[in-house]
Amino acid sequence: MKEKKVLLTERTHFCGDLGLSDVGREVKVYGWVHRRRDHGGVIFLDLRDRTGLIQLVVDREENPEEFIKAEKIRPEYVLEVEGLVRKRPAGTENPNLPTGEVEVKIKKLTVLSVSKTPPFEIEDDINVEESVRLKYRYLDLRRPSMIGNLILRHRITSEIRDYLNRYQFIEVETPYLTKSTPEGARDYLVPARLNPGRFYALAQSPQLFKQILMVAGVERYYQFARCFRDEDLRRDRQPEHTQVDIEMSFVSKEDIFELVEGLMERAFTVSGYRIKVPFKRLTYEEAMLRYGTDKPDLRYGLEISDLTEIFTESDFRVFRDVVALGGCVRGLKAEASFSRSQLDEITEWAKGQGARGLVWLVQEDEIKSPVAKFFSEIEKEELKKRLDFRRGQTVFLMAGRETEVAELMGLLRAKLADELGLIRTDEYQLIWVTDFPLFGYDEETKTYFSFHHPFTRPTIETVSLLDRDPLKVKAEAYDLVVNGVEVAGGSLRIYQPEVQKKVFSLLGLSNEEAQRKFGFLLEAFEYGVPPHGGIAIGLDRLVMILAGRKTIRDVIAFPKTQSAYCPLTGAPDEVDDEQLKELHLKKR
Repeated sequence: MKEKKVLLTERTHFCGDLGLSDVGREVKVYGWVHRRRDHGGVIFLDLRDRTGLIQLVVDREENPEEFIKAEKIRPEYVLEVEGLVRKRPAGTENPNLPTGEVEVKIKKLTVLSVSKTPPFEIEDDINVEESVRLKYRYLDLRRPSMIGNLILRHRITSEIRDYLNRYQFIEVETPYLTKSTPEGARDYLVPARLNPGRFYALAQSPQLFKQILMVAGVERYYQFARCFRDEDLRRDRQPEHTQVDIEMSFVSKEDIFELVEGLMERAFTVSGYRIKVPFKRLTYEEAMLRYGTDKPDLRYGLEISDLTEIFTESDFRVFRDVVALGGCVRGLKAEASFSRSQLDEITEWAKGQGARGLVWLVQEDEIKSPVAKFFSEIEKEELKKRLDFRRGQTVFLMAGRETEVAELMGLLRAKLADELGLIRTDEYQLIWVTDFPLFGYDEETKTYFSFHHPFTRPTIETVSLLDRDPLKVKAEAYDLVVNGVEVAGGSLRIYQPEVQKKVFSLLGLSNEEAQRKFGFLLEAFEYGVPPHGGIAIGLDRLVMILAGRKTIRDVIAFPKTQSAYCPLTGAPDEVDDEQLKELHLKKR
């Protein structure tokens, strides 16, 4: 009776739950035929459900009627089976299967549904084009690893909900259909039939609504929010994604760090991993200098060094001229030697990434390089000292504008780590990146832009620079990076109306434009705003990392391709003229 109550059907067990403790028990199981093996007078069927496999057996002499049925069964048929659990004969056990010590002797077999031959085998590690897998996603999800990803995702979301509920958070849903207020990506627009000529936008994030919830006195909010962004796709982006959206009133950054570290600790534990808390921290400037990216992977070294001072008076004009114009020289040491052809390949790769040049130095009896003759002995000695440059090692140098060199050296660092096999796949390095700039500057348009978003609070120490030197203003912003992937980002928010208006002004928004786009937020700020802040955790990316996958498409039930197309449904698709007419639209 207890099992029936749990399973809610006549089914007594899931296939993967059967074991030695069930020997001698009459059971009823359901599932798909994974494999059929005919041994003459005995037929074996592997029955699969989402929990695993169980071997079924039917003997022609003992049960001729069910044996005849079993002869006609093919892979992916759906069965209902009643039988007796028994121990497998000695020597026939399958140690690679959790249920490998038992089998079910069929008493009654019912075919509930037949299947065509699938376009690919329902096995892990199959070599099938992703477009085919996505077209037949219902078959792809039957594979153990894929259904396992969805189960892991469910367990992580359940754990997160439980964790936040214990901290007295309230789960609140915010609208998908909202006002177009671009936040860095293009909006998906939805025509409003009842308001001709007007459009909703699918929410890129719940940012403004969650801030308004803080004004409303909710104080602690979370939501598994669906977010929609019309941007170019890659392995960790989709047109729609899910984020664990969190906002709190009366908090500091330290409060948010503590909350999220505990949440991550729980999520990793559910996935079978232990992580250390508190997490390491790096400022944005440190990350860019040492690793060439604000999303550094700390599973390996290959740190970048600033060597600009060494070459201020160098005879190597390329470096000297760059430094004179305000540029920099950065170096990276690899504890490995490379052949000349490998060094040439790396140099050409760097040029392909946009580098104007890449200098390499090899330490043997002396430093060797095509440009070594231009380096003074003092410069060579400084390189040895600064980089601990030793025999059998290679140093790569690059000069140019600071932002460009940082990015390119970061790419080189990742390439070398991959080629040298330095990336440890069984390790997780979680770090906070903090102290971001509040603004960036676009040289082409000569305008400021928000480094994160325009609702990010300036630090108390730098807020006075808004009027004098905006690029030196620091943000109360923070990102959480796991193995080089940004899995969460957040900030403390502006809650003083005058500061918010100032930020809008620096971003080039007139008072009228700010009112048109964000007037509802500014008006809410006139009715008592608590200091507040929060974070958004990319659930798809987090599960991808914990499942050991390379793309978020493997942890989303029905993803789109890199061209934002769904092979399963054929979306996006054309619509007929009558639908367009109802929406007051015409094809051009």
